[in-house]
Amino acid sequence: MGKLIQVRLGEYRAVEWYDLNDVQCDRGDHVILEVDRGSEFGQVVSDVNAVCKGKTDGVNGKIIRKATEGDIKQIENNTQKAKDALNICMRKITDRKLHMQIVKAEYTFDSSKVIFFFTADGRVDFRNLVKDLARVFRVRIELKQIGVRDKAKIVSGYGVCGRELCCASYMKSFHPLSIKMAKEQGLPLNPSRISGVCGRIKCCMAYEFVVYKEFSKALPHVGDKFSTDEGKGRVIDVNILKRLVSVELEEGRVLKTYVPMPSKN
Repeated sequence: MGKLIQVRLGEYRAVEWYDLNDVQCDRGDHVILEVDRGSEFGQVVSDVNAVCKGKTDGVNGKIIRKATEGDIKQIENNTQKAKDALNICMRKITDRKLHMQIVKAEYTFDSSKVIFFFTADGRVDFRNLVKDLARVFRVRIELKQIGVRDKAKIVSGYGVCGRELCCASYMKSFHPLSIKMAKEQGLPLNPSRISGVCGRIKCCMAYEFVVYKEFSKALPHVGDKFSTDEGKGRVIDVNILKRLVSVELEEGRVLKTYVPMPSKN
């Protein structure tokens, strides 16, 4: 088995493993790949100097060559064709009154297939739409339903931090998220504060979750009864990273107290 690297297939599709096939390329390079039923293009997203060796599951094809000037021109031409295909598809959807929203269209490198990415609230019967599109383009047609997180990744944009969306800039795949991550970090459970542009929990909630989970050990929660050197009171605030607990004593005085990390022994 040869060396394997990760490549993002096309512009909007998943990151998969491919056989490097002794092709000289670097991270960020565009490459041409041999896949099932044709040739494709993609971008290398892993370090070619730290490639995976011996992996045999989930290999999707092999790299043929680093993209040439002619290949890049063909990719650009396909991108323009995809814009035209997108407009035609939108008109067909309107004609058939289907409840779906087209996000992007993409041609495979050899132009043997055009893929339409769409969102919808539920399942959509698009069989007749596929027939309409096949008659127009005379190539294989694939309609791929995606979720709101995938849509944000494709469309891209900027988060409240001022940076390009994590999913659109460097994330290879989505990781599981839950409201528990916001709770563990002591964040207000306000949807407008913890949701990204996609309407789901921000991906960055997972980045420091493990650290916050470790630091929150033995810390009380807001509303808990807590004993201090000056008496008992109610917890009104917790600074997890500094391990400072603000306690309101019976006479209304607020006392900040440090809670040491529990011993690992």
